[in-house]
Amino acid sequence: MRRLRAQLRSFDPSLQLLMVNQFGINLGFYMLMPYLADHLAHGLGLAAWAVGLVLGVRNLSQQGMFWLGGTLADRIGYKPMILAGCVLRTAAFVLLAAAGTLPALVIASAATGFAGALFNPAVRAYIADGSGERRIEAFSCFNVFYQAGILLGPLAGLALLAFDFRLVCAVSAAVFGALAIIQARALPARRPAPHPQTANGWRGIAADWRAIARNRPFLLFSAAMAGSYLLAFQTYLALPLQARALVGDASGTVMGVVFAVSALVAVAGQLRLTDWARKRLDAPKAIAVGLAAMGTAFLPMLPGPHHAADGLAAWAGLAALVGCAALLAAGSALLYPFEMDTLVRLSGDRLVATYYGAYSTVAGVTVAGGNLAVGALFDLAGRTHASWLPWAALTTLGLGCATALTRLRRTGHLHPAPTAAPATA
Repeated sequence: MRRLRAQLRSFDPSLQLLMVNQFGINLGFYMLMPYLADHLAHGLGLAAWAVGLVLGVRNLSQQGMFWLGGTLADRIGYKPMILAGCVLRTAAFVLLAAAGTLPALVIASAATGFAGALFNPAVRAYIADGSGERRIEAFSCFNVFYQAGILLGPLAGLALLAFDFRLVCAVSAAVFGALAIIQARALPARRPAPHPQTANGWRGIAADWRAIARNRPFLLFSAAMAGSYLLAFQTYLALPLQARALVGDASGTVMGVVFAVSALVAVAGQLRLTDWARKRLDAPKAIAVGLAAMGTAFLPMLPGPHHAADGLAAWAGLAALVGCAALLAAGSALLYPFEMDTLVRLSGDRLVATYYGAYSTVAGVTVAGGNLAVGALFDLAGRTHASWLPWAALTTLGLGCATALTRLRRTGHLHPAPTAAPATA
């Protein structure tokens, strides 16, 4: 904790505010979202398809709109997008508390997701711009606050849920409202420096996106890294399915432990992992090691589930589940600061928020499509009694991503592309 405080104080006050802000964002979000599906299904009595629709709209409106949020941040400024996202999420959570019809819930869910698409690229671009040559250290510190919010949010939500789900929504909305007020007063305005190749209006935006589409190193890096987001998401898909197979109705308790361990590993290990990697590895190697760790995290799952009645075998399965989550978290924490720094370098320090937005959109599309494939593999494994199949596929994906990243490093593709010719206004 002392080490974290010292590193936090070494940054500009505006960056300190944004790191604490990210803790608040995740605290407010994760105190509500893990319990939304249950509220929709049991509190409001919606059909399963309607629950899926509401949750899917939130994911689509966030992941699918990151590109727009990043573009607006580069054009309008980082602070306005951060404030707009916090205000919109405040309103969305108030609507979630009051909504009782499917159309209102869909609107609230879409607003919740779009709010994230507005402030996420802006926050990361602000930190990248404000930290200069200390980007890796800044993003390492940022991720500690990010993961701490994920750790404490569900616990706070669970305590509030003992009273009423609407109270959870109200407190979450209050958190985002407070963040908006604090940042409106205390966060200095920051926007990217004017660039001679940046044109105004829609033609300029189109030119920016054409330049990104021609940035081959960025596209290759995005493709190689997209699998890491699918691997990380398995904490919410594959691991809960395994927990259900192991302990049945007690899977909720098991997953609570899994989420806590995952966040604790990231919070406690982030700064140490970053320091270790900076002393021994360059950025591409650190990312490749992180990807390999995420892939090998699924190896203990290969023997398949053992029901609680199997005694020691079931305990071994639970240990493998927790170990998988811990190694996933460690691999993700290792690569994250270097990943964010590499994105800035590949952008050529221009249109940073737009690049972050484009990158996040690619990751979101990959997660959406990849989860369908993972689900299909679980169905196939059940029919063929090949319980190892999805875990082998996930391990292969992680090691394949690590190999692709290593190849990009060796062939010199992880360097900024030449800057395009000036766009006409």
